[in-house]
Amino acid sequence: MWADAQLALSRLLTEELPAEPPHPEKDRVVFFQRLAMLYVRYIQILRQLEEVYDQVVHPQKRRVVRAILDGVIGRVLELKNEMVEKEFSEYHYMDDVLHDLKLTPEDLEIPIPRYFLREPNKELQERKKMLTEILKLVGVTESPEPLMAKDMSQEKAIKIIQVAERARQGRLRAKLNEESRNMNRMYRTKEPGTDAIESATVCIQKVWRGYMQRKRTKILREEEMIFLGMAMDPKYKVPCPTEIAAQSSEASRKIKQEEHNEDYQKSLVSVTNQLRDVEGYDISKTMKEQIRQWFIECRDTTGSFPDFPEEEDGGSALIFAEKNPQQLMEEIAEEEAGLKMMPSAFLSDLEMENKIFEDFWKNRNETRNFSQRHEVELIKEERRKMIEEEIRVKVDEQMRQELAEWKLAVDKDKGGKTKANAKKKKGSKTDRTLESLCQELVEQGLLKQANNVRLHDYMGDYSYLGTTLRQNDIEPMPSLSDVRQVLSLYAVLPLGSQYVHEKAPLIKAILLAGPAGVGKKMLIHAICKETGANLFDLSPLNTAGKYPGKSGLAMMLHMVFKVARLMQPSVIWIEDAEKMFYKKVPKEEKELDPKRLKKDLPKSLKLIKGEDRVLIVGTSTDPLSADIKSLCKMYSKIILIPRPDYGSRCILWNRLIRKQGGDVTRALDLGSLAKISDGYTPGHMVQVIQSIVTKRRTLQQANRPLTAAEFVAPLAKIDPVFQEEEEALKNWYAKTPLGKKRIKAATGKEEEDVPVKGKDAKKKGKK
Repeated sequence: MWADAQLALSRLLTEELPAEPPHPEKDRVVFFQRLAMLYVRYIQILRQLEEVYDQVVHPQKRRVVRAILDGVIGRVLELKNEMVEKEFSEYHYMDDVLHDLKLTPEDLEIPIPRYFLREPNKELQERKKMLTEILKLVGVTESPEPLMAKDMSQEKAIKIIQVAERARQGRLRAKLNEESRNMNRMYRTKEPGTDAIESATVCIQKVWRGYMQRKRTKILREEEMIFLGMAMDPKYKVPCPTEIAAQSSEASRKIKQEEHNEDYQKSLVSVTNQLRDVEGYDISKTMKEQIRQWFIECRDTTGSFPDFPEEEDGGSALIFAEKNPQQLMEEIAEEEAGLKMMPSAFLSDLEMENKIFEDFWKNRNETRNFSQRHEVELIKEERRKMIEEEIRVKVDEQMRQELAEWKLAVDKDKGGKTKANAKKKKGSKTDRTLESLCQELVEQGLLKQANNVRLHDYMGDYSYLGTTLRQNDIEPMPSLSDVRQVLSLYAVLPLGSQYVHEKAPLIKAILLAGPAGVGKKMLIHAICKETGANLFDLSPLNTAGKYPGKSGLAMMLHMVFKVARLMQPSVIWIEDAEKMFYKKVPKEEKELDPKRLKKDLPKSLKLIKGEDRVLIVGTSTDPLSADIKSLCKMYSKIILIPRPDYGSRCILWNRLIRKQGGDVTRALDLGSLAKISDGYTPGHMVQVIQSIVTKRRTLQQANRPLTAAEFVAPLAKIDPVFQEEEEALKNWYAKTPLGKKRIKAATGKEEEDVPVKGKDAKKKGKK
């Protein structure tokens, strides 16, 4: 599998890094098709490499696969960013590409690498343990909230008492009626005659034979359905021996991976010390001779000694560095009009890692390494480079002093005073410990425990007609599957890997907008669980009354962002994000001061850099009430979450009923149920299922299976999300920066050529 993935990757790299730079594409549709094809092919490689990394035991191979896997993830994110900029939409429909490549929608699903949770840093693990202990401690010692009696009118209280009293009287009457009926039966009973006994016997036989025949017919029907492949054989529902063996082998593989990694780490330390002792002196001597030779050559050429490169610029390593001819060609080449691929931060690394695979691992004979232990020679090659860098720093310091002495002695250069590099360190103030900061944030309710929800629990079907609708100039609504995929790309993959987050297009803030009940809060918790991120809650209602005053607000934000950086990855959640940017604050919310964070939070957002795995996620059910300019300035990505479509509703009803303990039989018409539940959100469905599929009802399923009619009455009591509300959200989204670009492109106002640079572009924009 690894060889197949590398072969596919090498073909892609050959296409993306040709010998001659490709000519710009002027047709936007053709250019997007090329991007979509690359995107789908990279996802296939990503799925293969993720599986390989989970299966391989060899510690050095795992490091190579991990580096390639991170590079592929980064390239997928770059292609996604480029597709968004070229198509002006967060959602892309690739059913035509899937058809051409003969793939299924499942093949397009973004895999969440398992190492996100299995291989966290030891320091981070200790911090996570500390946080869980604090959460448990605060949860145990926290005093329960006093039960407050709700205000109730006298009429309502009388009505409740009347209902309870009438129910009591009704139960008593029913009990008396039952006792009187039993007494009447006792008096009416007479000795049965011969005819009565025969008729009773025939009646019992009819009932019994009918019952047995129905049972046999049901068994035959089930056997026929199993034979036709339309139903699952019950014996396969129980874990078979093969599955149990696979689970045990997976557990043993994890143990082997940990053991081999520990041996590898020990060997790294021992080999490094050995190389430093044995080869360190020779490396230092060779470097000094090369640098002295460079001094002499420069003096012979220019007549004076050169300036030694600073440590920040790379030191003596800069002396021997040469530019790649390809880089020089790229600098000289003139820009042509048209659409080009943006420069990638990952392709060079992918090319280098692919070369390592081809040089070391592709044809390596490992017949003697059956146990897949580490190889010492490879460790020596890797560690030599590291030791050279360590020695180079020390040699550079010595050679700077030597160069200054040469200048004074030969050139009599009095101005060659060495710069004092040692900067005075400011006396650091005594800071609070991380544990005390975490404890305070937990007590204030700003740091919370994420719910145990995974991203695959956010269920939805694929959008099969997206491309067809767009070809007919109809903008399709995204499905829940599209939402899940976009969040995997924008939130989960960057937060899970430090390398990817530093080099991929930086996304600091995401806004999830949609009706109540579509699963926005669930997605927040799923992001935290998939990446092991901490959850901070800076919602306007949660921060109301906490840390009053400007100084208190500044301290709260400083504490939250400091802890978020120290315990990264972190997610900062802002529920009801529209409240922070209200056009007009409602009277009932003026005391809460929802616009409190409006000025200070965007300032803190600007301080987030590529090395900080911190993501701000806002959720909004009513974005129309907010000032759209301020909202879009805060959130670089706005994801519109719609009502579930028919396919998603079918999947949701099926899986949610099963999850609650219900049996989905032929008596339950899921198609009709999905049809009549148009406009209802997943939250509404969960609410209805919990009210119908109770413990008592699950026990009755053997004799009385669930039917669609049972769910209709509870659904009718809930107000759905009407078409007008969804249209209002779509119209609002059309006013966002990306929505405006999409409308311009659809109406033909957006030019296909690359925008003109300089003043002409500004003048063109003003028209």
